Parts: sequence; structure tokens; C-alpha cells
Amino acid sequence: MQATRQAILEHLKQHGPTTVDELAEVLGLTTVTVRHHLDILRSEKLVGEPMVRHRTSRGRPQYVFGLTEKASAHFPKSYDQLAATVLDELKAQQPQLVNVIFEGVAARLSADAPTPVDGEPFAERLNRAINFLNDRGYVARWETAPEGYVVHTNNCPYEAIAGLHPELCQMDMVLIGNLLGVVPQRLSRLAEGASSCAYLVHEPVKAN
Repeated sequence: MQATRQAILEHLKQHGPTTVDELAEVLGLTTVTVRHHLDILRSEKLVGEPMVRHRTSRGRPQYVFGLTEKASAHFPKSYDQLAATVLDELKAQQPQLVNVIFEGVAARLSADAPTPVDGEPFAERLNRAINFLNDRGYVARWETAPEGYVVHTNNCPYEAIAGLHPELCQMDMVLIGNLLGVVPQRLSRLAEGASSCAYLVHEPVKAN
């Protein structure tokens, strides 16, 4: 992010909707320069359209600019640190419940997915699972293998803490098993330096 535009975003974050004149005064810029940067931020959907702010005294209404929801991505977040701290505390207080809790989380996550149907082509089940995972940021795909099928997830949504908390990897394996209706076998982990988390799965044996 260019420095002046970042400064505008930070001011709007701290002080809320602001006029061009106010921004110019605070940042030591001309109003023309401020408008130029606001136009760019608006084109990037980081600043919204001007809104009317009525004066408490007589005078013409003022137009102010504020942040959009998209702009929040440009400010630091500590979700990873919070999640890691919660996991550390959970493991310290109730270590015997950790795996049970994460299996429950996997069940909740997969509850929104269509239930596997007996007798359907396994490729359809795989495609549906991949779409579900991709909607949640896993960058997933599957391929055939001599032993069966391999599901790859090339992105870990919680990569920053998975290395210290392998229970998250176990949760993903349970999630994939729930989506496919089979028990997967882990082949590799992103947290161990592999290019993907890979899981070997076998097509269910059809009942006679």
C-alpha cells in the first residue's frame, strides 16, 4: 500500500468518516492530492462513496469519506495468536478432551455439506468435497493413484499455528473423511514442508 493512502486509511480507521479538508490538514497535503488518493482508494473499494454530514450550525452540508468492510484487511489482525493461546490453554486444562473437541469441530464444519449417497459415482463425491473445501480456502484438488485417489489441499487456512498444534491436521483429516464417507490416510503435511497436505482415500466397497 502506498504510504499516503495507508495514512488516509489509518486516519479514517481512528477517526471515522472525514472530509477532504480535514484529511488535507492532518496529512499536510493539498485537497487536490487528497482527492486523487481518495479516488484510487474508492476504485479499490477501500473507501466508500461520499456521505453527507450535516452541520450542527447553519451552512452547507459536508461530504465525508469512510472505510468499507474490505478495508479491514489492511489492518493487523491477531487471530492466529488468539487461536494459538486458546489451544495452548485448552491442552493445559483438558488435554484428554482435545481430540474429542476437534472431532466435534470437524463434524460441525461438515454438517453444511451434502451427505454422501450410497451407490453414487465416487468421482462425484470427490468433486463435491473439493468444492466444499475450496469454498473454505483450502485450494484443494484430487487425482487418481494406483492405490485409489489422493486428495490434496495446497493451502492451510490456519498454517501459522498448525505446526505447533497437529490436532488441527487431525481435524482436517476427520473433515475430509466425513465429506467422503471413508477413512483417509494422511500422506504428507504442509506443516512438515510438503507442497500439500495429501490424503489417500479408497472408494467404498459396494454391497452385494
